[in-house]
This record gives sequence, C-alpha cells and structure tokens, in this order.
Amino acid sequence: MTREQRKLDHIKHALTTAETSGNGFDDIQFIHQSFPELDVDQTDLTSAIGPISSAAPFMVNAMTGGGGDKTKEINGAIAELAGTLGIPAACGSQMAAVKDPSQRTTFSVMRDRSPRGTLFANIGAEADVADAEAAVEMIQADALQVHINPIQELVMPEGDRHFTGVLTKIAAIKQELELPVIVKEVGFGMSMEAAELAVEAGADIIDTGGRGGTNFSAVENSRRQQALTMFDSWGISTAVSLIESLHAVNVPVIASGGIRTVDDVLKSLSCGAAACGMAGAVLKSLQEKGLEKTAQEMNDMIEYIRLGMTALGKRHVRNLTQSPILISGNTGHWLEERGISTSAFARRMADN
Repeated sequence: MTREQRKLDHIKHALTTAETSGNGFDDIQFIHQSFPELDVDQTDLTSAIGPISSAAPFMVNAMTGGGGDKTKEINGAIAELAGTLGIPAACGSQMAAVKDPSQRTTFSVMRDRSPRGTLFANIGAEADVADAEAAVEMIQADALQVHINPIQELVMPEGDRHFTGVLTKIAAIKQELELPVIVKEVGFGMSMEAAELAVEAGADIIDTGGRGGTNFSAVENSRRQQALTMFDSWGISTAVSLIESLHAVNVPVIASGGIRTVDDVLKSLSCGAAACGMAGAVLKSLQEKGLEKTAQEMNDMIEYIRLGMTALGKRHVRNLTQSPILISGNTGHWLEERGISTSAFARRMADN
C-alpha cells in the first residue's frame, strides 16, 4: 500500500471511527457567576500562542498527510477557512512531499489559498533538520509542528519500530530553525514528564493531542487483518494532559484531542490552555457541509465563546484562568493521584 493510499484510509477511518472514552472535560464544571458585571460587546477573543497571534482562541489542527488530490483539496479548504477566521491552521505530515517533490502542491496550496494566514508546517519524529527546513519552506510556515506518535506506529502494520534519538532530533531542529517549534502528541496525550522532556529538547509550545478525539489505534486496527486492541484504550485524556503539561512546564500549551464544542473550548481555556486545536470536527464538517457552511458554524462558535466569557465575567481570554472550576470524576482522581491539587481550581477568583 502506498503512503498516499494509507493516508486516505486515515481520513476515511477518522471520519467513521468514534472515540468513546471522552476527552475528560465532562468532569469539569464551572461555578456559576450571578453577577458577571460585563457586557457581551466588552469581551475580547484575541489570543496568543506564544508569539503567534490569533483572532480567536482556537486553531484548525493537523489532520491530513500523504499527498494526492484529496489531501490537496482538504489542505486548501483548511487554509482558506482559517485565513477567513483569522486563526492558525496546520497541515498534516509533509514527509510524503519532502520525499517526493511532485507532491509539494498538495501542501503549498495552503499558502496559495491563504497568502497572509498563519500556517504551521508538520513533520514526524523521524525527520531531520533538512526535512524540517523543507517542510517549512514548502508552505512558508510561521511555525513547525513535530508530531509524536509511537502508539500509532506500533499498531500500524507497516509502522516504524525505532524510537531512539527523537529528543536529539527535536533539539537539532530547534537549534537551526528561527520559527517556534511545537511538539504535538497524536491522540494519546502528553504526561508532565513527557512535556518536560520536550521543552528541555527545545519545544517552544506543547500540543497535548490527548485521548478523546480520533483514536489512531482504532484507525490502524481497522486496517489490520488481526487487531492489536491493547492500545485502543491507551492514553491520557485531553483534560488531564493539558493540566499535567501546564503543571510541569512554563510554555504555552494547546489543548487538542476531541475538542468539539464551545464548552470544551471554554473549559480548556479556564484550565490554562493558550488555545484549542480542532481537527476531526472540522474535517467532518468540511466533508459533509462544505467550506461556506463550516465557516458559518465556526463564526457561530466564536460568538458563543463570547457569550460564555460574559457569563463567567471575563473580559479577555487570558482572564478565564481565574474562573473557579470543579474537577471531579476520573479526571479529578487522576490529578490528585499525580500530585496536582484540584481544590486550587475551585477556589480561585479575580477581577475580569
């Protein structure tokens, strides 16, 4: 099977393989504020992911790779959608185009359709400095994602089986590139220990890629003759991964992995996320409803975030980290067992 066909299988199965365990945000509840002392039109949704600015606190995250007409179509739509909204967009793994220059337009179409947009290049953990530079140049990227996916590779029949030296490669890439480097997990979440290692290697930004979104073990198992199901229930939920990462490192953290609703976004931001990455939900909408309808739905989401900020009495996105929240259930239990007190989240309060 070619890389292109495998990636098309990924897209197909990502649209049909649902995650059943949840992203962890159902365990988080806002404490209602009866006197928000704020008008809707006083809210400000502009956000920053380190040096990267955004008109709203979310981005369209990586979801395609492998090259081919289908990937080109999706990448172009993603870039145009994000550019219209004034938010960042990431492409999927560009390794196919790095190795085969005939596939470059599959990804360069993103810059063609969003000349002034904020775009993130994307490579895998096996990439070296030259690969990273080629990926960045291909879309004139504003930042580089390095995705980490050992579980997916282990379940993938033709996957990689060699994972030594990844941190050294990240460090070398960071040393040579002048752009922000984002280290991103792919559906299984990042622990506090992993976040520390990534930052020590040079990561400027962490992307949780937590459990709760597309389950790439289930996706790969759908392609296997004999399923390797032990990894289907593997991983750290997005909520836990976000809080663990923020507990461990002092860099911006993007919450991704099953972010689908305004509620997910508001809770992520209240936990401390710099922004949220949305992938599967956007891909599904683009495929079923088209670009114009998807843009309208995301504009609606922006307005609903504004309503949520008003209800919480928070004028700026950054102030949401002072909203008191209760963390219970499996998420609360996990965090307490890992030495992270949840009571501090419930007792915080500050001006808007």
